[in-house]
Amino acid sequence: MAFVTGFMLIDAPASALNNLGNIPGARTDNTVGVKMIRTREGAYPYVSAQAFRYWLRTTLENLNIGWQAAPIYREEKIAYTDANPIQYWDDDLFGYMRAPSKKASAKEKQEADETRSNETPTIDTITRVAPFRVSTLVSLAPVYITDDFGTMSRHEGDPVPHEHQFYRATLKGLFSLDLKACGTFWYRNKTGFKNLDQVRKEEAEKAGLLPIEAEKAYRLSPGERISRITALFEGLARLEGGAKLTLHYTDVTPPVVMLAVTKGGNHIFGYIFGANGRGLPELKIDALEEALTVFADEIISNVYIGWTQGYLDEERAKLESFINDFKGKGSISVHHPRDAFKTFINDCRQNENWLD
Repeated sequence: MAFVTGFMLIDAPASALNNLGNIPGARTDNTVGVKMIRTREGAYPYVSAQAFRYWLRTTLENLNIGWQAAPIYREEKIAYTDANPIQYWDDDLFGYMRAPSKKASAKEKQEADETRSNETPTIDTITRVAPFRVSTLVSLAPVYITDDFGTMSRHEGDPVPHEHQFYRATLKGLFSLDLKACGTFWYRNKTGFKNLDQVRKEEAEKAGLLPIEAEKAYRLSPGERISRITALFEGLARLEGGAKLTLHYTDVTPPVVMLAVTKGGNHIFGYIFGANGRGLPELKIDALEEALTVFADEIISNVYIGWTQGYLDEERAKLESFINDFKGKGSISVHHPRDAFKTFINDCRQNENWLD
């Protein structure tokens, strides 16, 4: 089994990328706080994996790259997608949970809603473990959280006070993509692997998907799987999102990214970036060399590194010096992050064996 294993940094120079709502007991009634992990060392701002996935889904839907997003349906207190990975690329790569509606009111609402005329009928509970995995994006070091006080005063009378928190930090996140699972849909009677009910199995057969009886699965063609995988990484290369954009305008496109195709799903690059004694991002060359040496037999592609010029230039110079001297297996090069993703995408199209 092969996985795309990678990590990224997001530069947040003065940002509030993921908020938690109003803070009870604050000096103003509408004080908005940021999500953070409190430890003895201090506060680590973070962006939840759910928020990051939302940024990526939205980016993919807005790009003109053929991304097929699943429709979303709402029933009182629950919402779900169509849960059809054969048709919809995000149901394939981001996973889903779906159960048939049992309430009569829900069934009546479905029948009366014209927008649901093309909905895939669901006759059994189905779930899919997401092939695309992402960690919480957490600050590399503890930081001081800033409280910004402002007022709405463009009207007659007393100004209306408001506050919000923000921070200056570098966030690190890990991601992984199970290449075998992309475009492979199981019907095992097992949570996470009962991707298809009878309706969807019949659709898979009509669509000409390859049956894999030994695994109780159907699989898309290699070309279709590659299209979905490469579209996902085009979205990562042009990522947009984050809260408070009108006030802080943070570019969440990663200025540093590293990825490779590996034989296993365990992350090999998790410890190569940290913080120095001043809390600034630091590339750990010894950790990088160790990872590339210890896991050399598990890395089955080149190592793709993207690093934006102007961001941590001294750390980038350390990396370039290391690459020039490195005698290990495989090719390593550093480019702009968008070019690194583009190179990986081109190599992915030429290596269908990675999907096995």
